[in-house]
Amino acid sequence: MAREAFIEKPFSEPHQEVIRQANAIIAEYQRQGFTLTLRQLYYQFVSRDLIANKQTEYKRLGSIVNAGRLAGLIDWSAIEDRTRNVRKPNVWDSPSQIIDAVAEQYQEDIWQGQHYRPEVWIEKDALVGVIEPICERYRVPYFACRGYSSQSEQYAAGLRFRRIFRAGLTPIVLHLGDHDPSGIDMTRDNADRLSMFAGREVEVRRLALNWEQIEEHDPPPNPAKETDSRSGGYIEQFGDSSWELDALDPPTIEGLIEAELDELIDREAWDARVSQEETAKGVLADVSHNWDEVVTFLRGEGEGA
Repeated sequence: MAREAFIEKPFSEPHQEVIRQANAIIAEYQRQGFTLTLRQLYYQFVSRDLIANKQTEYKRLGSIVNAGRLAGLIDWSAIEDRTRNVRKPNVWDSPSQIIDAVAEQYQEDIWQGQHYRPEVWIEKDALVGVIEPICERYRVPYFACRGYSSQSEQYAAGLRFRRIFRAGLTPIVLHLGDHDPSGIDMTRDNADRLSMFAGREVEVRRLALNWEQIEEHDPPPNPAKETDSRSGGYIEQFGDSSWELDALDPPTIEGLIEAELDELIDREAWDARVSQEETAKGVLADVSHNWDEVVTFLRGEGEGA
């Protein structure tokens, strides 16, 4: 737990209760290996009937959580901002250290020999941290569309999928978005534009948020945006409520992606690639562990040349 106090602040009993509830939810998800955004924490409060699903309550929760962190009552590492990050270069103490790191990180194209080439596309950049671990584990590209993705990104994906088709493979996009007028339409838009730029039909499977998941998980609803030009058909089909993907808890989102990827995998070819990769990692680890001998050998070869 990374709790550090920067201010002294008295909290009312209702605010202390909110902080206790927040810490309980945070601990629950930390045990599962997940870090929440403030938005996800808010939806956990709503889904547990701790607060109402209103913008004023979201702002109130954010204010209390912010003060709680500054006062050292909430773990600083428990809430993350997935849209703003500092990038820094890698540095090393020695050549053997980088080779050791390479040995740990070495990964082959584990989808080589498979029929499908999947990618995971998600509507919101703030949810990339939820899908990143499962996508990294399965070695699939993932992309935050940020609503309707740009024409440039769609064109680049179309070119990428052309190459996949030419290789005799099948690209497939697994799409996750809000269940609202635009969120539903984004799946169609992705399929239409990708197929246009790829020159062939590209399958876009909508993994979430779907009606059956709403019925199963009962996430808190929001009013449908009647100002959205697509709201008429949406309201006629689904009523005047909409639901955000953020309202699904991270393990559920991860499970949806994992189940879909497992169905696409030829397990025999997959296991063979994993075995080949482990052998290569072993060679790199041997080089790292015997770096002094490697240097002596190379210098000896150089002097004799």
